[in-house]
Amino acid sequence: MGAGNEWINGYLEAILDAGSMIRSGNLSMSKKCNVRFEIEKLKYERFEENSKEGDDEVDREKLFSPTKYFVQEVVNSFDESDLHRTWIKVIATRNTRERSNRLENMCWRIWHLARKKKQIAWDDAKRLATRRLEREKGRNDAAEDLSELSEGEKEKGDTNQTEPAIDKISRINSDTQIWSDNDRPRHLYIVLISLHGLVRGENMELGRDSDTGGQVKYVVELARALANMKGVRRVDLLTRQITSPEVDYSYGEPIEMLSCPPDGSESCGAYIIRIPCGPRDKYISKELLWPHIPEFVDGALSHIVNMARALGEQVDGGKPTWPYVIHGHYADAAEAAAYLSGAMNVPMVLTGHSLGRNKFEQLLKQGRLSREDINSTYKIMRRIEAEELGLDAAEMVVTSTRQEIDEQWGLYDGFDIKLERKLRVRKRRGVSCLGRYMPRMVVIPPGMDFSYVTEQASLEGDGDLKSLIGSDRAQNKRHIPPIWSEIMRFFTNPHKPMILALSRPDPKKNVTTLLKAFAESRSLRELANLTLILGNRDDIEGMSNSSSAVLTTVLKLIDKHDLYGQVAYPKHHKQSEVPEIYRLAAKTKGVFINPALVEPFGLTLIEAAAYGLPVVATKNGGPVDILKALNNGLLIDPHDQKSIADALLKLLADKNLWHDCRKNGLKNIHRFAWPEHCINYLSHIEHCRNRHPTARLEIMPTPEEPMSDSLRDVEDLSLKFSVDVDFKPNGDLDAANRQRKLVENLTQMASSKRHPGITYCPGRRHGLFIIATDCYNKDGRCTENLHFIIKNVMQAAALVTGQIGFVFLTALTLLETKEIFRHYHISLEDFDALICNSGSEMYYPWRDSTADADYEDHIEYRWPGENVRSMIVRLGRCEDGHEDDIVEYPDAVSSRCYSYSIKPGAKTRRIDELRQRLRMRGFRCNPVYTHAGSQLKVVPLLASRAQALRYLSVRWGMDLSKMAVFIGERGDTDHEDLIAGLHRTVILQNSVEYGGETLMRSEESFKREDVFQQDSSNITFTAGHEVNEISAALKALQIM
Repeated sequence: MGAGNEWINGYLEAILDAGSMIRSGNLSMSKKCNVRFEIEKLKYERFEENSKEGDDEVDREKLFSPTKYFVQEVVNSFDESDLHRTWIKVIATRNTRERSNRLENMCWRIWHLARKKKQIAWDDAKRLATRRLEREKGRNDAAEDLSELSEGEKEKGDTNQTEPAIDKISRINSDTQIWSDNDRPRHLYIVLISLHGLVRGENMELGRDSDTGGQVKYVVELARALANMKGVRRVDLLTRQITSPEVDYSYGEPIEMLSCPPDGSESCGAYIIRIPCGPRDKYISKELLWPHIPEFVDGALSHIVNMARALGEQVDGGKPTWPYVIHGHYADAAEAAAYLSGAMNVPMVLTGHSLGRNKFEQLLKQGRLSREDINSTYKIMRRIEAEELGLDAAEMVVTSTRQEIDEQWGLYDGFDIKLERKLRVRKRRGVSCLGRYMPRMVVIPPGMDFSYVTEQASLEGDGDLKSLIGSDRAQNKRHIPPIWSEIMRFFTNPHKPMILALSRPDPKKNVTTLLKAFAESRSLRELANLTLILGNRDDIEGMSNSSSAVLTTVLKLIDKHDLYGQVAYPKHHKQSEVPEIYRLAAKTKGVFINPALVEPFGLTLIEAAAYGLPVVATKNGGPVDILKALNNGLLIDPHDQKSIADALLKLLADKNLWHDCRKNGLKNIHRFAWPEHCINYLSHIEHCRNRHPTARLEIMPTPEEPMSDSLRDVEDLSLKFSVDVDFKPNGDLDAANRQRKLVENLTQMASSKRHPGITYCPGRRHGLFIIATDCYNKDGRCTENLHFIIKNVMQAAALVTGQIGFVFLTALTLLETKEIFRHYHISLEDFDALICNSGSEMYYPWRDSTADADYEDHIEYRWPGENVRSMIVRLGRCEDGHEDDIVEYPDAVSSRCYSYSIKPGAKTRRIDELRQRLRMRGFRCNPVYTHAGSQLKVVPLLASRAQALRYLSVRWGMDLSKMAVFIGERGDTDHEDLIAGLHRTVILQNSVEYGGETLMRSEESFKREDVFQQDSSNITFTAGHEVNEISAALKALQIM
């Protein structure tokens, strides 16, 4: 065994000695302190190694155990042969029986842990390799299908992909029109969504927790900036309403005005709209929000529809003013925006901020957590699926840097940069893309508000500073910002230039490496002071483990290197005082530094430049692009202390370089101003909208009671009407048929005088009961339970106050539905709507089962049509499957739904695997296993049974909270989507014998509890489907 591994024995023995001595009380106070110091040191080193885990990581560390730490260190650092040799040595040097037994057991445990870790790493590597091969296969399939593009077109396409100039960040393509205020009158309504965290306009609590950070500031300032653009009527920032006593009451206010429009302006301003969802009295982390997103979507849809109607009354003659764009920020808002975009058929934009797949791969490489542990802790698979759905639905993805596109979004199934460029070239040339689609990635750096920065403030001298540190500072102290005094009190010599670092006390921000570089460079210590603004704190022990560890190490390093009088570390500062901190550093001729291990963008670098501060920044991430544009500083390797110290010395010692960097930063900072950001943003969206369908959903006005309802009880047919009807009055028709025919003719005449869209509205309803139970036997045939459920639900509805309508929601075709209804003597006319083929078709029995043509157009977007029809058969089979495992089922095929029959016992891919393979080839579809897994249906991306209900909600002006959905405890693979939301859900247990739950997701995917919350107040269960059980459930949901 090598000498380098000798410490294993010693460390094991030291831990055992320390533990036994502390328990026996034989350690002196000084030795106990040393042990605690070593444990704290180990604790911090562990957090340093965890520093790559992403901005949004939620710390769930248990009480620190040095033994556990050591075991993990050994598992990560040594292979099993080293451990086995160590164990042999321990046996040879045993002293007492108890001691040797403990050492022997510990080493055996470490050995087995190492073997287990290797197995986990091997399994994960195998999965990643398989996924890469599948992705490559998908890309090759797409490339082959698109190969007919001519060589001339390929060359032309390549020339359009030139990289931007070095000093440019944003790029507008030649076919994109620059946004102009003078083009034409506009009244745009823009919707932004940022779901998690604490969002408010003033006194933002940035850094309060991992969910309330830079994203909150970004979306609030973006909303304000867009509202100031000419032509933008209103901007709504949607977030979650929180009425918990643990947060400020302002987060429970439904509406907050962000910007007040000037007098005479046509703008309505910007607003924060807080939508209730999830537990009303709890502030929960973003990892726990996933089951509540459908509820948020439904609430947001209601608000947007009402606002569209109100804005339309003001500016568009009563026609709804639909959102110009819906912009989702982060994965949770991406999923919400995708569903809202589909429900209203308006463009969607996505900004990831930080991405789940990138974080997932980093955590796997570290090997500290298994795939299952990562998934359960961070809900990472649920997050990744939401991001993939965002890519499916988004017209455009906004990124901060090119690195984000190449190294992060490139990891996703739904995006491939080469395929995206090829498809873009084909569109420009008018060549078919064969049903494939890739979202457009654009680089638009976050904007900044520089209104508070004046040229005088940026270029003024150091008069205020002299009043602070001069002999008359006591007399002039009232004229300087309080934060200046708070910082300067730390310094023995306040005349020195200031090195400023401003960040959260997070290990990945790498503040300790900066402090070590400062401490170990004598020249730097003699030349400058160091100011560390590390959030706010009252008591370090009351902070999270990671923050506490960083701050504890900072204090120990200051003490170790005797940096008192040279380093400032104030406990508190206000967000409004941050500009004054930058001003102070600039007045001392100082430098701002961001030494983070990885920085996705780097807003603080732009803020510092706005105050004339040269910068030193990490070379990993967004700062590379920022410094190219601003040319106001130096890049460093964040792991290299010497690199950090040398860069700081170079900027501080070379006054000409310092002034050049200051001048360049102030000259180029306008490129990151919000007006510039908004012009680029709106220009790109305008270009994307040109490719979006023109069909727009109309909101039905509150209808009068339909003619059929008014005349339903009329029995005397001797009334004399002077109308033109097609039935003979000589008695050829019996009384019932004559009454029905008369009502139909009167209804048609009344309808012909109205707006044509009103013909799709059934009349006044106080509520809707949706029957969506998937009652099939093992062969996929409907069972008689369906008949009993329909009959019993209608009987229970008769006991409910008000007019109740009925909707049948099914995977059956219209012909199959009619046949089953005829068999069980169910009247079609009892239903207001039949939603068939898994949400891809909508019919109205009271209009002779007329199909809703608008709905057909509504869901058409991104439907690949015939291009995907034959590919499903190939992609749906497993590799060891047979040719006839999946065959097309012509009887159930329609223009918006392809159906396939599954052979009994066949091996087919689960829904998540099939969707993955479709995405890899650029196809955006919604596959669903139906009929107890005996059929597979592929419908458009924006079509589903849940989305169909949202469509009806908008179309008929029916609030979703007035709908009750009746489903079984199992069903088709889209069954879970029908459970959560604002509507009431009655789960009829023991009513559905067979379902497709085994075909839904693989074991490695997210869990059922991440989709809906079973203890929701909107969900109730029954033991069966009898009338009394259904009535009791409706009463529990407060419907009766």
